[in-house]
Amino acid sequence: MILNVDFLKRFKTMALATFLLGLSGGLVAQDSLEWFSLGNDYAHTRYSSAAEITTDNFGDLEVVWEWDGATLGAVSGRSTPSYINGTLYTVAGSRRHVVAIDPKTGETLWSYRLPNTGRWEYSMRADYGKGIGYSEVDGRGVIYMITPGFFLTALEAETGAPLVGFGTPVPIDGFPESGVVDLLADLGHPYDPYEGIPLETGYVTGSSPPIVVNDTVIVGNSAEQGYNQSRIENVPGDILAYDKRTGEFKWKFNVIPRPGEYGHETWENDAWEWTGDVSSWAPISADIENDLVFIPTNGATIDYYGGFRPGDNLYGTSLIALNASTGERAWHFQMVHHDIWNYDTPTAPVLLDLNVPGQGEVPAVAQVTKQSFVYAFNRLTGEPIWPMVERPVPASTVPGEILSATQPFPTRPAAFDMQGVSIDDLVDWTPELRQQAITAYAEYQMGPLFNPPIQRGHESGKRAAMFCPGGGGGANITAPAVADPATGYLYVSSHSACSPIQLVPGEEADLQYDAPTGTTFSQYANGPGAGAPRHPAGIPLYKPPYSRITAIDMNTGEHAWMIPTGETPARVQQVIDDNNLDVGNTGTGALVPMVVTSNMLLYSDTASDGTPMLYAINKASGAIEAEIEVPARSRYGMSTWVHDGHQYIMLQTGSKLTAMALPGAAPVAGAAH
Repeated sequence: MILNVDFLKRFKTMALATFLLGLSGGLVAQDSLEWFSLGNDYAHTRYSSAAEITTDNFGDLEVVWEWDGATLGAVSGRSTPSYINGTLYTVAGSRRHVVAIDPKTGETLWSYRLPNTGRWEYSMRADYGKGIGYSEVDGRGVIYMITPGFFLTALEAETGAPLVGFGTPVPIDGFPESGVVDLLADLGHPYDPYEGIPLETGYVTGSSPPIVVNDTVIVGNSAEQGYNQSRIENVPGDILAYDKRTGEFKWKFNVIPRPGEYGHETWENDAWEWTGDVSSWAPISADIENDLVFIPTNGATIDYYGGFRPGDNLYGTSLIALNASTGERAWHFQMVHHDIWNYDTPTAPVLLDLNVPGQGEVPAVAQVTKQSFVYAFNRLTGEPIWPMVERPVPASTVPGEILSATQPFPTRPAAFDMQGVSIDDLVDWTPELRQQAITAYAEYQMGPLFNPPIQRGHESGKRAAMFCPGGGGGANITAPAVADPATGYLYVSSHSACSPIQLVPGEEADLQYDAPTGTTFSQYANGPGAGAPRHPAGIPLYKPPYSRITAIDMNTGEHAWMIPTGETPARVQQVIDDNNLDVGNTGTGALVPMVVTSNMLLYSDTASDGTPMLYAINKASGAIEAEIEVPARSRYGMSTWVHDGHQYIMLQTGSKLTAMALPGAAPVAGAAH
């Protein structure tokens, strides 16, 4: 089990006292149990040993407070608060305010944001901050955050004041004298401090928090979404690192290798000079003891067509292990060669210590992907735990496009959701419903995983090619996988979904965008005319379940169980009832946020009538052991922590944070905290 060093230091005394009292026969409740980061720990397991809430008292849960970030512009709910030293910390809104919240009452203790800039106003991921990074400097807690304008801020955890001695002054009116690092300064591209990098060159923002590995703050980034690009120039999303005390620049890792660097030969046509992306917009994980940081990346500029960048394009759509202190590459694995499918790596890698038959104890890292695979490695060496096989995939018929002839397929675990689409995958409840599904699909080109896109006017006569999974996965950003370090089980939320893609000339696609990045039109780009096949009965075209949780024993690579999530939607149930069918639960089709505790797996979805629900699941069997109605469905990740001896469950409900607990945790009016 990977633990946080600062956490261990703070709680060693408390743990010893608890142990000694336990020996004397007393039953001791843990007074405080942290949720350290958006994934709780550096391993991003989203696991907590909290156990006050059980299946027996689950029905007694109630809302003890709600915090509403609407006045700060919060919308998405894509930020998991951290509970550290008795305070909650999160980010909210498109200006990405850093907020400290009283965990007992939901009261705002302080908030902080930088002044507006032109480079903030353009950010396409402004409300998607996901959370904060944390460490201690000279005994003081420090909150680290990446702004939408791509500044790194360091704040005193107790007061929200900028950390004195961190960074250098930024020449923009209203910026503090310290506490800020201008990250653009270290990327190596000409830029204006207020406006940022010229859009003709590219654009970089941030959509995940930094991670602090020992003494180093490591910063990922994100670019304009590839499906909204039509021009071939951009800037690489190079990984940056800074000293956690001073903000001094330490190193940069080039995600598009330069001449002489490993992988440079995978960029043909000199595309490394002018194209970009390959950013790490998903959260980063770390092995503190071994000073390793694990970077998941997305593909290169642009989605769906890469004829201008032939080659495998390292380190696009890869998992990269770096030495946190130096930035040197320890190992990497590219999960999609020459990615054009929008199969960017969407969630943080999950670290587990496994016991693998025939291999013994294995320090592992598991990466869940949009293409419905889990890629598993020894996290120290990069060796796959089970063989990866390069298998032939279809070639492209689009002029100028040269796809990789093979792609890597894990031999274990098996795929956790739909891959590719054929007539056999379409709904078959009745002959009429089946034929209607086939007819709806008639204009679309079916195919296996890594089905190539087609251009408008393709010789097949088809309107578009279907990617299954589509750009939304499989697994995706809003529902991170979770894991139980005690058992080595990985729990994956996924849904069966496909995307229709039609390519059009780049200059035509460009008309869709007000402020595109780059200058040179791609020969082809994502067009607006693909449409989408739909079933006339208003049901999904595919066989259920439409959404699921799959439990995978990562010690063996075997699936332990699979359950549909939520309940069959009312419109689908009506078709089932009208045809007197016995279908069973289809699942809602939604990706679901989850959290694991010592005694249950929790997830949030909806009942048939749309009522938001919270479910308690048996971790070993997948059986539903308890369920309750909640005010709203959680939109990204849930968390759970213990404050003043009581366990809380935090739901991220759009602009709000909803804290649920047993009645004894409710604040008393007028009480001091």
